[in-house]
Amino acid sequence: MPGEQGFLRESFRDYLAFERGLSDRTVSAYDRDIARLCAFLAARGIVSPAQVQHHELREHVFAMHEGGLSPASVRRAISSMRSYFGFLLEEGVVAADPSDRLEPPRAGRTLPEVLSRQEVIRLVESPDPERPMFWRDRAILELLYAAGIRVSELTAVGSGDLDFEEGLLRVFGKGARERVVPFGRAAAECVSRYLGEIRPQLDRGRGRGRVFLNRRGTPLTRASVWTMVRNAAERAAIPKRVSPHTLRHSFATHLLEGGADLSVVQELLGHADISTTQIYTHLDRSYLLDVHRRCHPRA
Repeated sequence: MPGEQGFLRESFRDYLAFERGLSDRTVSAYDRDIARLCAFLAARGIVSPAQVQHHELREHVFAMHEGGLSPASVRRAISSMRSYFGFLLEEGVVAADPSDRLEPPRAGRTLPEVLSRQEVIRLVESPDPERPMFWRDRAILELLYAAGIRVSELTAVGSGDLDFEEGLLRVFGKGARERVVPFGRAAAECVSRYLGEIRPQLDRGRGRGRVFLNRRGTPLTRASVWTMVRNAAERAAIPKRVSPHTLRHSFATHLLEGGADLSVVQELLGHADISTTQIYTHLDRSYLLDVHRRCHPRA
């Protein structure tokens, strides 16, 4: 059985049975969880619990989640790991508990639809050029997809946050964390046209320095952006449920499909923890299969 000696599983079973007084059934369940963990770690060349780091346990949790294990089973496995490393800490086998603050993936979390590249093109090109707000709406759609920003970050963009020379946008995400993201030529052109042709007509001194304004000259609200994106999806004849978050999710997914490193996507999205990115930027299984068939020498 994996890890029977090096990972002290027999000693852990004795601890559960004799010191904690758990039933045979519970001890067996905990042992299965630790056996699964040991197999996961052994596949990564880890042969001792003293080598285990927090990020490896977190990867194991997500591997179980992605492998189809039920939320209840994942929660029990986490409980098993906490008990196991608590036992090892008491025994002096590990100097610190890598299972500290280990949490399961959020239950019931639904991800937004992902647009195809062609659907994104149809969406960003859907505003009517005959309408007064054409360049504003086009700029918003282009920027949401080009930079992968949240709607709250978009509405907070100030004129000093845009660097057209470098093609970079400064945004303030959750917890007021600042990051800089590139926004590309297409978005730059549309935002520039909006700033030069439309915004001066809207600004009546009540814009508070924000880039995107409504017809009254006040900062655009998140609800207004949601409505505009939804209307754009209807004009583009996209049957999916589309929101500003859909463009953010599509941005991340398309980057990963193009070969971007997960840590780079994490930085661009402004996620404090890469585990959030791992859930959020899942890839279509058909795409993964296609990449494997094309790139793996033994596929």
